[in-house]
Amino acid sequence: MERRHEAAGIGAIGRLLVLFRCVVSVAFAILAAGFWHLQIDLHPQYLERAGNNHQRQLPLRAPRGVVFDRDGRVMVEDRDALNLSVVREKVDDLDRTIRLLARVTGVAPEGLDAAIERRRREPLHRPIVVIRDASRAQVAAVVARRAELPGVVVEPTLIRSYPGATMAAHSFGYVGEASAAQLAAATGTGLRRGHIVGQSGVELSYNSLLMGIDGTRRVVVDSAEREIDTIGEVPPVAGQRLRLTIDADVQAATEAAFHAAGFDGAAVMLDPRTGEVLALVSLPAYDPNAFARGIDGAALDALTRNRLRPLQNRALQGRYPPGSTFKAAVAVAALEEGVIEPESTVRCNGGGLHYGRYYRCHARHGTVDLEAALEKSCNTYFYELGARLDVDEVHRWATALGLGELSGVDLPYEVQGLVPSRAWKRERRAEPWFPGETISVAIGQGQVAVTPMSLAVMMSTLVNGGQRITPRVLKAFDDGGGWKAAAPGRPARTLHVRPETLAVVKRGLWKAVNGAGTGRRAKIPGRDVLGKTGTAQVISRAGRTAAGAAARALKDHGWFIFAAPAGDPQIAGVVFAEHADHGYLAAPIARHALETYFAKRDGRALPEFPTTPPSPPPGRPAAPAVVDSMVVGGD
Repeated sequence: MERRHEAAGIGAIGRLLVLFRCVVSVAFAILAAGFWHLQIDLHPQYLERAGNNHQRQLPLRAPRGVVFDRDGRVMVEDRDALNLSVVREKVDDLDRTIRLLARVTGVAPEGLDAAIERRRREPLHRPIVVIRDASRAQVAAVVARRAELPGVVVEPTLIRSYPGATMAAHSFGYVGEASAAQLAAATGTGLRRGHIVGQSGVELSYNSLLMGIDGTRRVVVDSAEREIDTIGEVPPVAGQRLRLTIDADVQAATEAAFHAAGFDGAAVMLDPRTGEVLALVSLPAYDPNAFARGIDGAALDALTRNRLRPLQNRALQGRYPPGSTFKAAVAVAALEEGVIEPESTVRCNGGGLHYGRYYRCHARHGTVDLEAALEKSCNTYFYELGARLDVDEVHRWATALGLGELSGVDLPYEVQGLVPSRAWKRERRAEPWFPGETISVAIGQGQVAVTPMSLAVMMSTLVNGGQRITPRVLKAFDDGGGWKAAAPGRPARTLHVRPETLAVVKRGLWKAVNGAGTGRRAKIPGRDVLGKTGTAQVISRAGRTAAGAAARALKDHGWFIFAAPAGDPQIAGVVFAEHADHGYLAAPIARHALETYFAKRDGRALPEFPTTPPSPPPGRPAAPAVVDSMVVGGD
């Protein structure tokens, strides 16, 4: 019995010894893993931090590439600036330092806290920019209190500069710190938090060319963070220079004409032979310098909440009914589908009856053929075409001309318009298409919605012989080896349309400006301007009861598409005057842009926009008529 107890005791002790050995082994294994992690895995980091006890590796930001207009004028460049940064490793009381820094610089402490919070996970020895593009007074205040602000350093840097402020802001775009999404998408490219990258416009489209390659400078510092010596330096490589197709004179003239006329809106000017964008206007605009300096939350919130939407690029992102400018596409469809001949006439006695409903015209035009219908923008004639055409035929030819499709321009965030079809209505609304709906579509109302860019492409296609070009803003780049032509975009697509169809449409557009038409405010003697006005309905006039600014916001939009000269078009485009009420009020803006273009080409002094407010053309009604709650007014 005693032997059994003794054996059991020995067995228990043995099990305890085995357990003890296991625990000791596990503990040593954990210690070994910890030593490995500290001495091997984290060795580079601790080595860098040890070196940084007396050394600093300062980033040398690569200058972003300079952006020029087509004539070589600087449109966007970098300028020297100073940032105030915090090195948390050298700060004993971060909260006290932030409060003192905020007090001496006049910056809200919340903004400084937010800047540090965004990069809190970075190594403590890396400087965090808390005030970008600090003023001289702010820098002087920090330098004077260096002893009270340990860890706050002044760093030279480069800030993006837009000398023209708001001019062509939506084309150039703006820059800002790389977002989390941009960092995730750029894994392996060397892009890090704090890097400045393009956020819109050319700055975003060609960010990879503009960024360049950062360099570094390693310096020895004393306990007060003063630089004592430079150990080594890897110089940065500047970003590539870009030359755009934008003509700064035409761009400025178009914007000035908008301001003088008192309208916001959009305009696009293209070379119909190549697709080069000569001007791209979106108003109201914003100042990209505010983003380059580091826009604060309140200012950004004010921009995003502004009811006028200054951040929206109306030329690429605004979708509006095209009004009577759409009649040019309907005319092509009717001729190509064989539902009319150029000499086919319609009697306009002020309107027409279709499917049991009477649709009014804005005037009595008598007997008109296609050219006269385009000249005078006769709704009655195009109501008849809408009754003869199937909506899918309109869709086919309008999209072939570039409407309802993306243009492919080399700028970001373009949206697609809409030219309805039977399939579209079945898919979106699960309803059949009714023939009466085509009546509204035929005059550019109903479900049709287009962007200004797509209308500029349509006009270019009509006047260049049927080549649907792809708009582009990059003309050339310099990668250090001289200027090289930019690679062409998507090849032009040939519209298989009869030359005589384009000829009769062009004659109608010529008469609209140079005859007794709605676009004669764009007439320039000797320039043979082609054009077409349009009015985009905002709301039925029967529902307009507001006053003042609210009433202005309910007015219709005005369109004017154009090209010149008729025999050999060199410039084509569109002007969209927001809440102008009539398309003929957009025509003077286009005229001023054209006069500037031709004056510059001929070496003459650039014109000034007339300040006399335009009056309606003789014989035009003061307001469109309203029939069955449908606005069918003229242009």
